[in-house]
Amino acid sequence: MPGDVLLLSNSRPPGGAVPFAHAREVLAGHLGDRTVWFVPYALADHDAYFAWVAEALGVDLRPLHREPDPAATAATAEAVFVGGGNTFRLLHDVRRLGILDALRSNDASRYTGSSAGTNLAQPAIHTTNDMPIVDPGGLDALARVPFHVNPHYLDPDPASTHQGETREERIHEFHEMNPGPVVGLREGAWLHRTGDTLALGGNTARLFRRGEEPVELAAGTDLSWLISS
Repeated sequence: MPGDVLLLSNSRPPGGAVPFAHAREVLAGHLGDRTVWFVPYALADHDAYFAWVAEALGVDLRPLHREPDPAATAATAEAVFVGGGNTFRLLHDVRRLGILDALRSNDASRYTGSSAGTNLAQPAIHTTNDMPIVDPGGLDALARVPFHVNPHYLDPDPASTHQGETREERIHEFHEMNPGPVVGLREGAWLHRTGDTLALGGNTARLFRRGEEPVELAAGTDLSWLISS
């Protein structure tokens, strides 16, 4: 059976500065006492990023980027944590280094993603919010879940003077070209797949399906149908 998956919208709690303070309990249960390899490629300064997350998590976290052969380590890792940053840079580097294929082959590993790391767990990175600062050589990702997620989902603000597309409009544009459901994860929310069960935790979310009105999801909602349909 594929390894369990935890997908966080963000690393900092809403209104807080302490990384992952909002998700300590679910992270502890998900990671347990496993050795966790941190994948830092979404940010430019890998060492600083690793140190920041290692101090915050308090688990046996190890830096994948310091391994002589990161792909070989990823291929046998019992758990990986893929951090946030720019999704295009992340996908570019894990593809270039062979880590993407290694993680695909090691789908029994326990996967944790935050923001860009959550995007990497999807079939493709179509619903990221990030600028394409580098060509990642294709948009296909890990497909650790069979649906799409929009981390950092923001509701339309009627008082805003911004004239560009809202997140909701961008997701509707996605559905003009693609059929799959999209979960808009608000800050502080996460999706946790354990075996054949998928649940929303931490905060509310918004579910978008092609040709249908968006649906509000309460924290605790059982979304197992998203991985079984």
